[in-house]
Amino acid sequence: MTIEQLQELLEESAKDTAEEFKRLFHGRGGVYEEWKHLTIDSVDRVLSVALYFEEESEDKLFEMIKMFVSSSRYTTLVVQRRYIKGSPSEVIIGELSQETFAIENGMKLKLNLLSNQNSLYFPDMKNGRAFVRENAKDKSVLNLFSYTCAFSVAAKLGGARSVSNIDMSKGALSVGRSNHHLNDLDTNGVSFLPYNILKSFSRIKKKGPYDLIIIDPPTFQKGSFEATKDYQKIIKKLPEIAADECMLLACLNSPELDCDFLVDLIKELAPDFEFVERLENPKEFASLDEQRSLKNLLFSRSS
Repeated sequence: MTIEQLQELLEESAKDTAEEFKRLFHGRGGVYEEWKHLTIDSVDRVLSVALYFEEESEDKLFEMIKMFVSSSRYTTLVVQRRYIKGSPSEVIIGELSQETFAIENGMKLKLNLLSNQNSLYFPDMKNGRAFVRENAKDKSVLNLFSYTCAFSVAAKLGGARSVSNIDMSKGALSVGRSNHHLNDLDTNGVSFLPYNILKSFSRIKKKGPYDLIIIDPPTFQKGSFEATKDYQKIIKKLPEIAADECMLLACLNSPELDCDFLVDLIKELAPDFEFVERLENPKEFASLDEQRSLKNLLFSRSS
């Protein structure tokens, strides 16, 4: 794909943008070989660009993007260079408000586009959150590796009876609490628990049993979680913490592990749970190899 074709695709993708967060270009899926280092997001009137490794075409790319911004609804351009140590972000055009949010299906979530790590929001999980919102009514929900608690916000908007958010990061949980307030949600019945999940099952069990369990771990986090070794430790505990009628959303974002990794583990270690389906990823996150993309797998336990 030439830079001219990229510009045409960008212009077409941006036609229907408004307040809601939208990924305009997803090179990370490998569909466009020449641009697999590039993602471009629309955040209301902010255009957010991330570069995952350096390319000789970078100067021409930014000439095109600046021209695109000058003739569009966007007033701010933010760039993050993930290939530089510390992943620095900078505002290239305009100004960035200290209060920036991702709007998703009307849900408001805090966003930090100048973070040297993640932005507090993972847009590819949109369909997973929509599923939880549609299926949480009157349920007791367990949100493992909750990060900034977007699943919890979705669950409460869907009428969940209670939600237990578990994450080692007190900072992430604090943002999660703010995300509930942003959406005018009463946090009565919502817990924000800074536990090491693998060492805290006795405390997690006390708030159970749970009708809906979400497991959304990092692929690898030193000292915290490694999918190939640690996912099974959680799955082994599912029969102890799940209600007789329980839905499980098990997520996996490792390119090296396919769906069978989780399906086989659950068949072996929690056989009461039957595989139902893999949720589709949002169409704007298309991947050349879907087994390498985000995997949201739904399982069901029936009495």
